[in-house]
Amino acid sequence: MPRSPSVAAVLTMLCSRSIGRYRFHVAEGPVLPRSTARRFEWVEISLDGKVAVVTGAGPNIGSGIALALARYGAKVACNDIDPAAAQATVARVERNGGTAIAIPGDVTDEKVVTGYLDEVVETWGQIDIVVNNAALLGGKGILDESIEFFTDAVRVAALGNFLNTKHAGRHMAERGIRGSIVAISSSNGWSGSAGVIAYAFHKGGVNNFVRAAAMDLAPYGIRVNSFTPTAPTPDNPELIAERGPGGVLDNVRARGIGGTTGDEEWRRPARWAGSRPPFVPMGTTGTPTDIGHCVAWLCSDYARLITGCDLVVDGGARAKNFAYLPAPAGDLAGPAPVIPLERTGELDRQAW
Repeated sequence: MPRSPSVAAVLTMLCSRSIGRYRFHVAEGPVLPRSTARRFEWVEISLDGKVAVVTGAGPNIGSGIALALARYGAKVACNDIDPAAAQATVARVERNGGTAIAIPGDVTDEKVVTGYLDEVVETWGQIDIVVNNAALLGGKGILDESIEFFTDAVRVAALGNFLNTKHAGRHMAERGIRGSIVAISSSNGWSGSAGVIAYAFHKGGVNNFVRAAAMDLAPYGIRVNSFTPTAPTPDNPELIAERGPGGVLDNVRARGIGGTTGDEEWRRPARWAGSRPPFVPMGTTGTPTDIGHCVAWLCSDYARLITGCDLVVDGGARAKNFAYLPAPAGDLAGPAPVIPLERTGELDRQAW
């Protein structure tokens, strides 16, 4: 009579790290008897056979998401207004063993959007996943922002989300594809920061756009969700080489987040300029790799009933009460080590 697996053995099995077709054990544990192993199946998150479109696939968050989707098995079409940025992400994906094409273009132009979506369908036959990440960063506060920048920023976010969701959604609905659409929001879409009025306006709009679009597409089995990052630390090797290591929270600016203000005599300070206490309960808000893992899961069939929701991966930053000041990162245990997506040799040590 075969013996039952120990609790440690089962936990080791369930807590293994998986990326696409690869499995990585978190820790060594007892080996399951062959007869027992046959009664258990590994749970793998796989996007094999799926085709994804990522807009705003530039060097930071968009590139990290594109890489993650590819490492989990999807073919990825990388869009950016800058053809060189789209092609750089394609090169990164291919360097790490994935399949990708560049589909540069303006997400506010309907003919351009339908054109590059048609190109994806002609190339790979279908679209299963869309990640709307295109956005204009930066800007200024309400007293200083120009109508030109405000209009441009809102236009990119509004039409980029609308057009890609509309036309990819029609493609999915017509073909019976139970797809997944993810819009990238921001902590600035949920709470206020001085100096980013256009960004706050359009990210807040994204949040309710997602809920409304989720209701429109639910009858077709198509899910629409948002993901909210909070100042992630860049981890794209090319971006680090260009700009240096660290992100917003590592290289704190004296004036904090937000654009510059005028110097009129009547001006009052909009933000604290002194030394800043720690902000993040877990000591880090993560990286585009953390975002990529989460978005890949959200786009998988394991999340089949999750729609109209927002997923937050930020080490507890958004959940924190305004008066709570966490301990310094150096005093915290911190999160578990990140599972890397760049091929370093560690990822591909064992293929099953």
